[in-house]
Amino acid sequence: MEKLASGSQLKGKMAKRFWRRFSEIKKILLGSHLQITIEPHQGKRIEHNGVKVELLGQIEMYLDRGNFYDFTSLVRELDVPGDIYERTTYPFEFSMVEMPYETYNGVNVRLRYVLKVTVSRNYGGSIIEYLNFLVHNYSPPPSINTSIKMEVGIEDCLHIEFEYNKSNGEWKSKPHRYHLKDVIIGKIFFFLVKIKIKNMDIEIRRRESTVTGATNHVETETLAKFELMDGAPVRGESIPVRLFLSPYELTPTHRNINNKFSVKYYLNLVLVDEEGLRYFKQQQITIYRLPLQDT
Repeated sequence: MEKLASGSQLKGKMAKRFWRRFSEIKKILLGSHLQITIEPHQGKRIEHNGVKVELLGQIEMYLDRGNFYDFTSLVRELDVPGDIYERTTYPFEFSMVEMPYETYNGVNVRLRYVLKVTVSRNYGGSIIEYLNFLVHNYSPPPSINTSIKMEVGIEDCLHIEFEYNKSNGEWKSKPHRYHLKDVIIGKIFFFLVKIKIKNMDIEIRRRESTVTGATNHVETETLAKFELMDGAPVRGESIPVRLFLSPYELTPTHRNINNKFSVKYYLNLVLVDEEGLRYFKQQQITIYRLPLQDT
């Protein structure tokens, strides 16, 4: 049997490739000098109709498993038809590659980048090897910050406000954009309390929306849940909130990726009264990745 190199035999540590995006400037952080090694067994030869390597960006819906939607496809021909008698190395590179989306593995969908090496043969079937690699997209901090103020109210019974700010402690601007290792700081103010609240929680939720044919699928996961209060508050009371994002496996927000899927994040405030009735208020937040947040 022939042997086709993969994984550790590829230079450049292709197991991880990071793609950096600052405004309109895109750079590949990994060196472009890569190589593939094909080694026949001793005394054997590989007769082939050509050797090629492809760089593919693909989306796979788990409800339509096995069917990949290619949004990036590049090919490099490495060898013309002939015979391989000994260990042979083929250098290659992909320059100016469009990798607009970040690698993602979700509940119903995955987005991957892969190197596909094919040794074409007439007999015994072609030899094909795959190597997945990781792509991260970086974003600069937002230049425009918008306020977050969540209000929960029941006429003449309950009125509370939940205000959020950044981890720098500046209350003048309360942005709704947070990076993966950010800290959400806020306060809950009780202006009117005429119902007996038993407890109050805050949750981080991820909502994944996918499109398969004419069908839309939505999956919501609760990634974190914190108890903010146990017992009944009084009018004029305020409760501080400090929520660290780094312990959780968050991804950046994905908006309508190739018309196939979206991933959104929400802060969900839940109040439960003594009769077991639940009151909800939800606020969407945007998660983004800063440079050097991969370690």
